[in-house]
Amino acid sequence: MKITMREAIRAAIDEEMEKDTNIILMGEEVGQYNGAYKVSQGLLDKYTDKRILDTPITEEGFAGIGIGAAMAGLRPIVEFMTFNFSIQAMDQIINNAAKMLYMSGGQLKVPIVFRGPNGPAEFLGSQHSQALQTFFFHTPGLKVMAPSTPEDAKGMLKTAIRDDNPVIFLEGEMMYSWEGEVPENEYLIPFGKAIKRTEGSDITIISYSKPMKTVLETNEKLKELNINAEIIDLRSLRPLDEETIYESVKKTNRVVIVDESWPNASVASHIGWLIHKNVFDYLDAPVELVTSEDVPMPYNHKLELHAQPTVEKILNAVKKVMYI
Repeated sequence: MKITMREAIRAAIDEEMEKDTNIILMGEEVGQYNGAYKVSQGLLDKYTDKRILDTPITEEGFAGIGIGAAMAGLRPIVEFMTFNFSIQAMDQIINNAAKMLYMSGGQLKVPIVFRGPNGPAEFLGSQHSQALQTFFFHTPGLKVMAPSTPEDAKGMLKTAIRDDNPVIFLEGEMMYSWEGEVPENEYLIPFGKAIKRTEGSDITIISYSKPMKTVLETNEKLKELNINAEIIDLRSLRPLDEETIYESVKKTNRVVIVDESWPNASVASHIGWLIHKNVFDYLDAPVELVTSEDVPMPYNHKLELHAQPTVEKILNAVKKVMYI
């Protein structure tokens, strides 16, 4: 059946809450307002305010309450209205959620999911339009997922909810109305498993989340140039499916990585380093990165679009590594 990204995420939460009464959903406006992006629409009516909890506007506070609830045996899903606001809760996420298992010598688990919109949106300016995955990807003790389709979002979120570790689940802010086919039967998509969106032999293009759409649009241009691209959707950032990446590099010998976060110490730059470290001898050209520009997001719409990965930028990067 064809459903939107928000419906897929809602279905995952609903199905898991039906199965496990220890699962609660909490966050700003998730109950009476049905969520800022209507992901939680109808869940308050079904599960009542005992399990769908509207919180005050205090990200550090409700993130900490969620972590404590997880340590006490519940399985909270904490929604950030946008991951831009998760910056307020970084101390709780990094110093408590991510480290508790290690600091307690394995005695205390923190089965919690922090989820919500991430990445550049439109007309929101520098404080409300940014891709923050690098901060979570950087932190040991966290698992990080970033789906690009409704099918993946549902299967991956169900996996995240069932996991006994803290999971950061990043939903592209512009993707909630995107539609896609989703299986009606029960399915899970595991951590650390990338997927090839296309098979190819000339170049490997690696990306995830919202930029996958731009990558697939670029692929139509590449076909006109008789360039056969293998496109890898990472889906899980931490753990990372290095095996799929290396197998593809050994076949194509050329790589472009597309990431909408900033370039410095990013997911893209780390993967580029891994490729150079582990399969350097197979490369026929240095790895190219296409990231957002190294600036706070401009408010001017033309500059806003220019700051992000585009078809033209990806196309130029492909031509550069193929020396054409």
